[in-house]
Amino acid sequence: MCIFNVRANLPTTVKSLKELISNIKNNIPLSLKAEDYLFSISKEKTISKGDVLIHQGQTVKKTFFVTDGCLRSFCTDNNDKEHTLQFAIKNWWISDFIAIYNNELATLTVESITKSKVIEFNVKELDEIYSQFPEFESFQRKNLERHVVSLHKRILNQLQLTAPERYDLFIEQYRDIEQFTPNYNIASYLGITQQSLSRIRVEKAKK
Repeated sequence: MCIFNVRANLPTTVKSLKELISNIKNNIPLSLKAEDYLFSISKEKTISKGDVLIHQGQTVKKTFFVTDGCLRSFCTDNNDKEHTLQFAIKNWWISDFIAIYNNELATLTVESITKSKVIEFNVKELDEIYSQFPEFESFQRKNLERHVVSLHKRILNQLQLTAPERYDLFIEQYRDIEQFTPNYNIASYLGITQQSLSRIRVEKAKK
């Protein structure tokens, strides 16, 4: 793939792409050729509230870096009940990583719960960066480590903490998210009913 002077042909609306490059360079040194390759495979998208980027049961070919707004990943059980696995806000990656790395169909749905902006990557094209620019591998490894640690903590919190304690951690991690996230999404993330969520908020307001 020819990547010479890619940025010269890009529209002026590349601020988010530059922010991603800056985010990467804060973690690892990145050559100009590596930057140009990232620009060449990046697609900046504005998505509306309710838009679905990945459907449960489909082949997963994309991964997304969030630059504005909020997305979530969730699964639906046999009783059509939704279980929210992750919220992704600015500077978070989101996709169905199990489907990607195990070459399986998606077990998750990824949707935007606000008007959002993301940078879209084709998984195969993104994978090619490791062979062309090995320095990028350490950055991606750190991202995966952060993702695994986050999920591990989430599992432990579900097992060890009370519902009010889980709610406190949620608000600490996702500040202001209650302003635009439906109650049923938050309740499904915490593993409680909407009625229990309302009771917790009432008790918090009394203190």
